[in-house]
Amino acid sequence: MSSYQHLISPTANALLEVALREKLLRRSHTTGDLGELEPLAIKLGLIQNTLKPSFSAPQVVVFAADHGIAADGMGATAKQSTHQLVRALLASQMPLSVFARIQQLELSVVDAGIAETVSTHPRLLSRKIAHGTRSSRLTFAMSLEQAHGAIRAGMEIGDAMAGNAMLCSGIGLGSEQSAAMVLSRLADVPIRDFMPQGPGTQSRDFDAVMPVLLGAMARHKELNDPVEVLAALGGFEIAMLVGLMLMASGKRQLIMVDGLAACAALAVSSRISPAVVDYCVFCRSHAHSGLDRALRLFNASALLELGMESLDGTGSTLAWPLVRSAAALLTEVAEGEDPGPSRPGELSPTNRPTDLDAGSAGASAF
Repeated sequence: MSSYQHLISPTANALLEVALREKLLRRSHTTGDLGELEPLAIKLGLIQNTLKPSFSAPQVVVFAADHGIAADGMGATAKQSTHQLVRALLASQMPLSVFARIQQLELSVVDAGIAETVSTHPRLLSRKIAHGTRSSRLTFAMSLEQAHGAIRAGMEIGDAMAGNAMLCSGIGLGSEQSAAMVLSRLADVPIRDFMPQGPGTQSRDFDAVMPVLLGAMARHKELNDPVEVLAALGGFEIAMLVGLMLMASGKRQLIMVDGLAACAALAVSSRISPAVVDYCVFCRSHAHSGLDRALRLFNASALLELGMESLDGTGSTLAWPLVRSAAALLTEVAEGEDPGPSRPGELSPTNRPTDLDAGSAGASAF
């Protein structure tokens, strides 16, 4: 996997960043400071390598899979099975589906490894690696071949999708616990820090889950390679998210990270190529403290804090208008002059941002 790291360029560009800041400063003379929209706008300009960031065909991608670790009693309190949740998403019976539709976001649900067979649907992508993972308490959750296959599948999905923004999340019974184990091992942080705790968490459930997770962590305590950790402790949805993130960042696309599974995928991706984090903004569909700790790994905070208890990526759809507004601040707010260039004139020819849709940049990198 180390061969991927050279295919993803950091977004840092000092000349472009100065030009973006100067452009926003001219805006502020008439509008006043626009707070957190301004650093977000700069980030978008750097991602797309232009003074005029814009978006086309944004995609919401939800990866779904079941986890063998859930068979150890952790799935007993779940309100819905993974299969039922996916069916509800596809039937527009979940807020995520509705929010995506009304904001003209294209929704796809990926069967990365659901235990049951899901009926065909126009928005369902069937990329099932297996009918759920094995229990990481007993053995590797995935073989290394399965992990690499899932990463490649995620890359293929990202390569085939239109647009230049990916709003991504992962769901499934055992997904949060699996993500917590991956984050704990890669960050060398106690797994307890990534688990939901507080008034909404039943202490008896927490006490029952922790020995199972600690047992799985102990079985694989010698591992530190990111893909080996992913194979031992992760899930198919996390692995496919890794592939999607690698592909999207290679194409200079925005990645909106929502939820613990997506954070775990980013932890793996960023150890393959640290520049992946440059392309990410963070959302949240859930208020639990474990996600707070995960975001701190990336020195990040979520665009919105709405106190939700969803697990399917709803927060990314609600944060999307902020992203569009930040881009419009640079691209569509008139300055009383010609529309102006897409790049600062002083940039050298070899380091100039382009006017091209970000989706075309680096599209052949993989």
